[in-house]
Amino acid sequence: MPAFYRLVDGTIEIDGVRMHQTARKTPVQDSQDKVRALGVTAGSRVLDVCTGLGYSAIASSRRGAKVTTLEVDGNVLELAKTNKDSAELFSSPNIAIKIGDAFESIDGFGDGSFDFVLHDPPRFSFAGELYSLAFYRKLFRVLRRGGKMFHYTGNPGAKSGKKMTKGFKQRLVEAGFVGVQWQEDLQGFLCRKP
Repeated sequence: MPAFYRLVDGTIEIDGVRMHQTARKTPVQDSQDKVRALGVTAGSRVLDVCTGLGYSAIASSRRGAKVTTLEVDGNVLELAKTNKDSAELFSSPNIAIKIGDAFESIDGFGDGSFDFVLHDPPRFSFAGELYSLAFYRKLFRVLRRGGKMFHYTGNPGAKSGKKMTKGFKQRLVEAGFVGVQWQEDLQGFLCRKP
């Protein structure tokens, strides 16, 4: 289990691993780009899986969406409270923070509860169950017909030639998602529920 947390360059670093992209743009910009690519609209219902510093929830809320965000790690939320760019996470009336394991918490939502899903889990080695077919099926269930999801994966294994993203895409398709497209700039998949 991770033990060392700190804020670095606008992101959380857990045991030396950064949870956001920081090389080409700031984590705030990256989250805004993800929300823009997803097409979040005013009045929509957004599920933000893995709150982190809350940047995706904040960007969605600023577009007028009602956001439910899930976070399992209280240490992460404590760090967010000390981060100036996370202040709206705790003050926006459009954001509801739910503390608990995403794999289990999602079962409390009804079918088609959300118009959009932002799934931005920690790296695969920290939370492999959030990249599983079983979890993708849960995300599919809570997304309304025609709803869209963005799933940040990063590109694990790329340097060693393993390309784990191929397996993520295959599982998303098997779960029922269509139009599963890799977004290089965002390092993840955009897809929808038919």
